[in-house]
Amino acid sequence: SLLLAVSRPESPLCEDPRLIGDPAVRRFLEHLQGERDASPHTVAAYLGDLRQFVAATWGAGAAPPYPWAGCDRYTARRFLVGLHHAGDSPSTVARKASSLRTFFRFLLREEIVTVNPFRGVHLPRRERRLPSVLSVAEVGRLLDAPARLAETRLAATTDPARRSWIEYAAARDRAILELLYSTGLRIGECVALRAAQVDELSGFVRVVGKGRKERLCPVGRPALRALREALAWRDLLFPHLRGSAAPLFVNRHGGRLTARSVQRILKPYLAAANLPASVTPHTLRHSFATHLLDAGADLRSVQELLGHASLSTTQLYTHVSIERLREVYERAHPRP
Repeated sequence: SLLLAVSRPESPLCEDPRLIGDPAVRRFLEHLQGERDASPHTVAAYLGDLRQFVAATWGAGAAPPYPWAGCDRYTARRFLVGLHHAGDSPSTVARKASSLRTFFRFLLREEIVTVNPFRGVHLPRRERRLPSVLSVAEVGRLLDAPARLAETRLAATTDPARRSWIEYAAARDRAILELLYSTGLRIGECVALRAAQVDELSGFVRVVGKGRKERLCPVGRPALRALREALAWRDLLFPHLRGSAAPLFVNRHGGRLTARSVQRILKPYLAAANLPASVTPHTLRHSFATHLLDAGADLRSVQELLGHASLSTTQLYTHVSIERLREVYERAHPRP
């Protein structure tokens, strides 16, 4: 169960086991697991915010049960002001407020409290930052980087095992980058893929996104070719992984790649492609959406492809397209 999972000694959620010893918190965890089917990552985020609220309100050494019913709007405001003074960004403050609002809404439903102190609390205005995107030419350079870097690495060794690994790593990394740009997947969705989720005949990949929601994403022909090559190398190096249930992308030991691993893998390719080190796998998702809109795709379709619950989230990319259009206009028009 989730409660057992979060109480294991190796779990990062056990930094303060007293928190999950609170009856209200334990009931909230059961609610997240049973009713909302929340992922471990979501549960960890809620517990982190609750831990911070408890420490700020009653002190880091406070023991459960906590007097949740004694929290009022002033308690909530004091906590949020403290976050602001600590240097948290407006978006971080808003996220933590939303997390605690959800927690107290649950306590209100369970009649543990009589008011939700975070309901209607004024929040600082969020900064609306436009996501950074790559141009089509920059994406092309990045997609070519694994093969070019592999040539250099192959020239430096004659060891057959080492050369086979270099070949597989290059094919795997090219496939990951092609897939991210072809589908707009989140990096977590990409590394979680199994071979069974890719249908080469139809050219679609079945993705499990946020909230455990499934969606179908079309995969372009270059990405499918890269996937076939990567799978051929994977099956050659790790024959025991053949089968539909195996991870699509694996590390040197045959284990599933993590999102953090892909971020590390990306760094030398950025340097080889002469791109900023600030580029992340998520930049390819931003580029995917922006390039589709630039080419005339409708917003609803892009929303479905990205797996956004709200159209307003997708609309951010229309602002990126407009900004890019303005830059082109100012560079090209004789009297901008």
